[in-house]
Amino acid sequence: MTAPVVLLLGANGQVGTELQRSFAGFGKVIACDRSHADLSRPAGLRNLIREVHPQVILNAAAYTAVDRAESDQELATAINATAPGVLAEEAARLDALLVHYSTDYVFNGAKTSPWIETDTPAPLNVYGASKLAGERAIQAVDGRHLIFRTSWVYGPHGKNFLLTMLRLGRERDELRIVDDQIGAPTSSLAIAHATRSAVDKMLSEAPLSSESRTGIYHLSCEGEVSWCGFAREIFSRGGALLHGRQPCVAAIQSEEYPTPAIRPRYSVLSNEKLHSILGVKLPPWQIALDEVLSRLQA
Repeated sequence: MTAPVVLLLGANGQVGTELQRSFAGFGKVIACDRSHADLSRPAGLRNLIREVHPQVILNAAAYTAVDRAESDQELATAINATAPGVLAEEAARLDALLVHYSTDYVFNGAKTSPWIETDTPAPLNVYGASKLAGERAIQAVDGRHLIFRTSWVYGPHGKNFLLTMLRLGRERDELRIVDDQIGAPTSSLAIAHATRSAVDKMLSEAPLSSESRTGIYHLSCEGEVSWCGFAREIFSRGGALLHGRQPCVAAIQSEEYPTPAIRPRYSVLSNEKLHSILGVKLPPWQIALDEVLSRLQA
């Protein structure tokens, strides 16, 4: 079998950076950042895909500024909703596999048990609505795809909760962190590793078998915690990165830290479908956190 051509979009982002590591040696990986693949410009995307002619498209590009999206709906929709539909159309034309990442924020947080793929989405903010629209745009096209809903993404690169906490932990004696929003922190390393395993599975099977596995999957680390609990674990496990400091973390309610975008109170995802159909399982969030901290300390 000829080594597949993989087109990676969002190559310099949190997930894209790790996908480059995980897919090294997989085939010919063409990694594009925003300067080469601007998801707000559909015509350019189409031209790129037709030029590269990939067998796999990994879309790790997204508009992820949750609060800014409330006042920037047009751009968030262009990148998160319109562009995925374009990618799906071009992938279907080539019979390529499209891998796209969505979010736990498609749900309203009203459940108290992990969300499953067939639960009805009801996003509370513009970001979640734009990501849901992107899912539906992909599903409207008759092509092979994997839509991975993930949650609370962080890693050793970019802007994320972990890196913010480590910076603030070195600067302050006390931090006030929301304790009534519950989710599953999921590292970019775990996402990339799971994606590689899933793509291997899809490409190793006959077309009809892989088509039957097309669809939406929840892909997040196991377990659950509040943002406050996550911060405390970061400080407990990442002491070497805090220059000898150990800040106090005070628990607060969401109302004490108002943001432009409303967040779901409970957005833990069930990964049972991912494990049973694709054979992929992510580690507990604590184990994934240790792996990222070790990378930062290296």
